[in-house]
Amino acid sequence: MTTHRTAPHPEWVLMYRKGLPSAKISGLCGVPSSTVRFHLQKATDQEPGLREEHRRAMAGAKPGPSRAALRNLSDLIALHQAEERLPATSGATARERTLAGWLARCRREATAGTLSSGLREGLSVIPGWDGPSARELRDEARWRQRFQELTQLRAGGGDWPRHQKTADEQERALGLWLHGQRISARHGRMDPAKVKLLDSSVPGWREGRGHRGGQRSNH
Repeated sequence: MTTHRTAPHPEWVLMYRKGLPSAKISGLCGVPSSTVRFHLQKATDQEPGLREEHRRAMAGAKPGPSRAALRNLSDLIALHQAEERLPATSGATARERTLAGWLARCRREATAGTLSSGLREGLSVIPGWDGPSARELRDEARWRQRFQELTQLRAGGGDWPRHQKTADEQERALGLWLHGQRISARHGRMDPAKVKLLDSSVPGWREGRGHRGGQRSNH
């Protein structure tokens, strides 16, 4: 089945702008050279200075993204254009799961300021690509829910929840979460803002029942 693309294709134009010749774009994206040339002709008609920008990039540009990174970029954009979504780590195919992992690395590099400008510009055609993933959003919502449960428990005079030696599944779930927060804080892996929030809202959370102030009074 033939795939119809709106010309000019933004990804191919970006590659061309960065100095890649049409033949290389064709090989990377798995499309006929004639198709790529048609799209680039449309682009240069709309933007007369594009050819000169391409020549300057070819002459003195620093090495750009690797062949594998460009292929990932191409597949990622194709997925987004076809299905209006980003790849998921739980995707049905190994290729989608690979793309999800690669995108997560790009997000981390973008946050650290180490993502190449070529990849950053290529990814910019996808709105929100550098935002939190669906998993990160779920994890944050779960953290907020557990935090609220803990503050309500302590405000009502309850003791610190246990993650062992309890038959209460709700207490055990909250206790496991709190135990995990203590470990993360102890090893410096916890978001400082969340540490500060716990310190101010539920003082003594790091020590729990072993702390002298572990049981809150009812007045």
